[in-house]
This record gives sequence, C-alpha cells and structure tokens, in this order.
Amino acid sequence: MSPPSVPVSVWIWAALDPVLIAVAIYLGWKADQLGKIFIAAIAALGIALLVDALLTRLGIPWFAPFSRERPLLVPVRYVSAFLYAGVAFGLRRRLGRGP
Repeated sequence: MSPPSVPVSVWIWAALDPVLIAVAIYLGWKADQLGKIFIAAIAALGIALLVDALLTRLGIPWFAPFSRERPLLVPVRYVSAFLYAGVAFGLRRRLGRGP
C-alpha cells in the first residue's frame, strides 16, 4: 500500500475550512429531518468551493486555495461538512428546539 499523495495536514486544512463549517452548522441547525443533513453537507461543500475559488481568483491568501495543481479533497470536505451538520442537528434536537 502506498502512502497518500497528499499530506494529512492538507486534509485537516480542508476539513477546517471556515466557510464550510459555518454553512454546514447553519444548515444542520435549520434541518427539520435527519435526511436533510445530506443535503446540508452537499450545499456546504458547494458554497465553500465557490468561495475558495473566488478568493483564489481575487488573489486573496487563503489556507485552502483553489487551483488545478492542488487537490480539492472533496471526500474529506464532504465528510467533515456532514459531521458538522449532524452535530448541529443533534444539538438542536437535544436542546429541545427541534421538531
């Protein structure tokens, strides 16, 4: 088995994208059904990638720049968005504010 071509530290930065976290938590908190967490994660991933692309295009330094040479790590970002949305959904239900 060969080592990953992308260092694990890059995976962590992809999972800690602040736009991804904010959108996933917001949409997870607003979700009224468990199945909507999947949709929240997809939306958070899409919005985060668009913001990353825009910031990179404008030349604004960003810890997860968007380029052809660098991997997007979509699976890592999706799983982390799913986890953030799931935690927000569960926390809302635990606090008794959900349906």
